[in-house]
Amino acid sequence: MTFRSEGSPVPSVILNDGHLIPRLGFGVFQVPEQETFDAVTTALAAGYRSIDTAAAYQNEAPVGKAIAESGIPRDEVFVTTKLWNSEQGYDSALRAFDASMQQLGMDYLDLYLIHWPVAAADRYIDTFRAFQTLKAQGRIGSIGVSNFQPDHLTRLIAETGEVPAVNQIELHPALAQNTLRAFHAEHGIATEAWSPLGQGAELKDPTVVDIAGQVDRTPAQVLIRWHLQLGNIVIPKSVTPARIRENFDVFDFELDADQMTTLGALDTGTRVGPDPDTFAVGLD
Repeated sequence: MTFRSEGSPVPSVILNDGHLIPRLGFGVFQVPEQETFDAVTTALAAGYRSIDTAAAYQNEAPVGKAIAESGIPRDEVFVTTKLWNSEQGYDSALRAFDASMQQLGMDYLDLYLIHWPVAAADRYIDTFRAFQTLKAQGRIGSIGVSNFQPDHLTRLIAETGEVPAVNQIELHPALAQNTLRAFHAEHGIATEAWSPLGQGAELKDPTVVDIAGQVDRTPAQVLIRWHLQLGNIVIPKSVTPARIRENFDVFDFELDADQMTTLGALDTGTRVGPDPDTFAVGLD
């Protein structure tokens, strides 16, 4: 079973393995477990057909429950989850996948990601080989990574013989990731943006607010549109129903070239999340 995009207003990206992923999805990072079911239910009702979670978020179960009870066929919802740092390694990755699938209540996953490279542990090669095994077994459609830098990706490709379908990275105007995005484009890796609104900080940026006024849209809609026009896959999150719907309403306007350039000039290389080269929380 693979994702079908029929009937969705969201355009899809063809990944390097031939599978489709919606360009706009709904993320549940930092959404409390008790609020996740309602948030995902609202997102699905609004038209989202891609849901991104992770073992570390501790909300896989309500994600799966919301999808199961939505009435939407399973093959019309693209589901992503991620393997946490403590579970890296071949055998432990296989066990972690089973645990995530039990939490989700599913027997097939559209996309499985290594959450962080944690290069100091030197396990991400064996972890990705476990992902390859699961993919070969037909239990996963696509396999990829998150927060990987060019040197991590270069080694992974060389030693496993497979190019990850996706690299999900922190990406917003203050951290535009131009070098990493260029690497992705050269190797056929889809760029997926987490923290696409800079965890809210960039919604108040005077430049973003000014452009929002120019196009009669909200700052969040402007930032999401910026991502889409760059070619990024974007997964904003919210627990507020009106904002969930608002973030989806981005397909009937465009930013012009000057507005895109102006937003691109906000890049200062500033992270709101951890440094992928050193982050190693959760190692046992």
